[in-house]
Amino acid sequence: MQFNNPSNPEIHEKTTAEEIWNDTDGKVDIVIAGVGTGGTISGIGKRLKEKNPNIKIIAVEPFRSQVLAGKAAGSHAIQGIGANFIPRNFKREFVDIIYPVGDIDAVETARKLASHEGILCGISSGAAMFASLEFSKMRDNENKLIVPILPDTGERYLSSVLFS
Repeated sequence: MQFNNPSNPEIHEKTTAEEIWNDTDGKVDIVIAGVGTGGTISGIGKRLKEKNPNIKIIAVEPFRSQVLAGKAAGSHAIQGIGANFIPRNFKREFVDIIYPVGDIDAVETARKLASHEGILCGISSGAAMFASLEFSKMRDNENKLIVPILPDTGERYLSSVLFS
């Protein structure tokens, strides 16, 4: 199971983090990702913080199920993130902030990515992008390079509420 498989964060440490670092010429300031299995954010966070401890890693979870923040699990509509438990692969020491995103914000942002940017993504991608947009508005983040991780495609949601 990917929630417990150590190869999950290891591959993101070796590949995804390096791709982000190389594609931004090492100028990345903030990485924002939803937490499903915990492998993506933990692997990226570990490697990028080794390269630059000032990089901020932001974990996104559903507002209605803030388990990572120590609150109660609840039902939500953001498929792919927000398991009702803390995955073994999630390493809090590599995450600076846990940021909750509401269902409607995630869905509406995914829709906007499709209609305005031509990016057909899923709801968890909408959640990560919503958080990225919110962080980009903060005064401290002016001129910061923010990298959102958009992990899912919208194909599986074509007949769902996302694209109805």
